[in-house]
Amino acid sequence: MELRGIGSLYNAAATFIDKNVNNGIGDKVAIHYLNEKITFKQLQDQVNRVGNALRQLGVEMESRVLLACYDSPEFIASFFGAIKIGAIPIPVNTTMTPSDFEYFLNNSRAKVVITNEDLWNKINHLRERFVFLKHVIVIFENANNIPGLISYREWTGNASAQLETAITNHNDAAFWLYSSGSTGNPKGVIHLQRDMEAAYNAYAKKVLKISENDITFSASKLFFAYGMGNGMYFPLGAGASTVLVPDRCTPELVMETIEKYRPTIFFGVPTLYGALIDLAERTGNPYDLSSLRICVSAGESLPAPYSEKWRKLFGVDILDGIGSTEALHIFISNRIGDIREGSTGKVVPGYEAKIVNEMGVALPPNETGDLIIKGDSIAHGYWNLHEENKRKFIGEWLQTGDKYYMDDDGYFWYCGRSDDMMKVGGIWVSPIEIENALIKHEVVLEAAVVGVMTENNLMTPKAYVVLKENVIASDGLKRELQAFLKQELAPYKYPRLIEFLDELPKTTTGKIQRFRLRA
Repeated sequence: MELRGIGSLYNAAATFIDKNVNNGIGDKVAIHYLNEKITFKQLQDQVNRVGNALRQLGVEMESRVLLACYDSPEFIASFFGAIKIGAIPIPVNTTMTPSDFEYFLNNSRAKVVITNEDLWNKINHLRERFVFLKHVIVIFENANNIPGLISYREWTGNASAQLETAITNHNDAAFWLYSSGSTGNPKGVIHLQRDMEAAYNAYAKKVLKISENDITFSASKLFFAYGMGNGMYFPLGAGASTVLVPDRCTPELVMETIEKYRPTIFFGVPTLYGALIDLAERTGNPYDLSSLRICVSAGESLPAPYSEKWRKLFGVDILDGIGSTEALHIFISNRIGDIREGSTGKVVPGYEAKIVNEMGVALPPNETGDLIIKGDSIAHGYWNLHEENKRKFIGEWLQTGDKYYMDDDGYFWYCGRSDDMMKVGGIWVSPIEIENALIKHEVVLEAAVVGVMTENNLMTPKAYVVLKENVIASDGLKRELQAFLKQELAPYKYPRLIEFLDELPKTTTGKIQRFRLRA
């Protein structure tokens, strides 16, 4: 149907929720959650109840609804319930501080927040500072009736399971995601109704070959762009099933979850894969991961030794790739049957990528420059950041902020974030290359390398190293690591300075915060 002034109607909730019921798989399990199994029809009913309940609160098209929820059926129902009525759900990181939640609520101007009981208890002392907030919907652990708060279960339980879809089109705003804010305040990234289907068609279908027979499990949470695809709209788009875990995914919990629910696709980040490998080697536990047909990594470059050890331990490949909040999901990736370890792989079908110099001119193979991309899932822009939009979104192209080179075979190789690169002796050095070499040493669990200035005002690499359990740090071990690196790297690249740490500073997505190490 097409209406003058609106165009062809499209709503993402119809694509990812209603379509499965219409296709006759309403009785199939959509979500495995703790000891519950939620079918596609039950999920559709709950989506519709949330949409109706939001309308009863006066939520209109384009109104913002903040979601501070753990991974759960309530998260998915609230997300698509808002989208179905044309409102804008905004999932946010549940591990943030009360001050961060104040920022999210005030910056987004959300009039409604849907959140878990313990999260609300952490921030309710700031309620007077939430200048736009009108309604607080709380997912209570037990039956509660607290003045000023609305019980999610009563609120949705009293709403109809029949819901008319809002009049929206492909180019309407559908949801926001806040960037991780590792170098400043988080930015509200505006995604359109079309973006999830674009990412699903490009990566989930063409790279993962996802089907209704798959079960996905993502250690990265739904409020991240990466986790949202992995654990929500990828499986929903395919008529597959997802495993949701509300708790933080420790290595032990990840292994237990895979053994219990038997997923076929697992999504993690490099630091988690390193910890899982360490757990398996340290305990000697022969974890049964035989249900997995493929694993995926993103967020940081996956060190080649991790890929090799994982395959040796569990007999399954890890597909390394790169995505971003602005692009919604992965746009360069290794493929099933086509993995070049240490590389990020090739451009995902549906996207284009170029390596350019500071003037925007495309560089030939094997020259390091700035990675720019274009594709249909790229965000509309940032909320309320005019100057940043002009810098980041250049016509059809997105400036990723990553340094890369492409080899003669079309594989892309990550060199680091643009502000992480260092010039040593007049030559650009990638911290990733040094880190990957360090991880090859048997005592190293994790490593991060940054450039520091010497007393002579010269740049030199410094390595921060986390050792494996029961390995004792010493000056002798520093010298051993330096000697090892001299065999692995060009002489000017090896770090003259090494410092041992108990842990590296990271974002909640698992990305190493090198700027904190530089400081």
